[in-house]
Amino acid sequence: MDGPSCYLKQGWLESVMSGVYRRPFSSDANPEAVGGWKIPLLSAVWLMQHRFHIGGASSLSLRGHAHYLSFGGTFDLYLYGSDIPSWLPKLRTDADLKTRNNALFGDGTAGVENADFDLSTEDDLELKQSPWRWPMPMSSTERAILEMLDEVPKSESFHKVDVVFESLANLRPKLLTTLLAQCRSVKTKRLFFVYADKHNHAWRRHIDMSAVDLGKGDRALTPGGRLHPTYRITIPADLMPKETPDGT
Repeated sequence: MDGPSCYLKQGWLESVMSGVYRRPFSSDANPEAVGGWKIPLLSAVWLMQHRFHIGGASSLSLRGHAHYLSFGGTFDLYLYGSDIPSWLPKLRTDADLKTRNNALFGDGTAGVENADFDLSTEDDLELKQSPWRWPMPMSSTERAILEMLDEVPKSESFHKVDVVFESLANLRPKLLTTLLAQCRSVKTKRLFFVYADKHNHAWRRHIDMSAVDLGKGDRALTPGGRLHPTYRITIPADLMPKETPDGT
């Protein structure tokens, strides 16, 4: 007897969904391993050789900014790439998978890094030490914040980005310059500088503005917003530059 049916009958495999199989877990297996999103993603990348990465707010959360991003509800997992397997978003896990193509940066892979993370947030030494603790392609903080900005205002809020941006004191200006030069969204780049100027972290003055194309003309982003005097994009009033005593 050939094919998966033989392994299913022998109990060596179990069906997760149509066309997708896995080895059965033991009855005392960690629930996070059984229903979590990490093992399916690692399987798709390392066993099946699909090319995609975790990005946006998901990467920022996994890189230590979770306390700025956690407002309750399901964990939104943003996946970027043109080779995300069709079965993956349909799989029932503990995350809500949201897929995006590579339109923001084209074929550019700057800022996509292999990052290690534990398979479990619980004190489960067996799971932490398993061979599944392989690195996952993930956006650097520099790339992730641009991916998150690209979701504003449809899927991410101005306020959430503002809170995260406050914590981004250690970004790498050289990598940021490269990413901003590759970024295809004028809206995203202008929004980035709105927040960068507002928070004025030390790295801001080291970005090579001559390498960044901010486009021409005004951009209407939010109804009832105010037009930023420098970056010519409509934003909420609380993101506008503070006026000086002489009114400028």
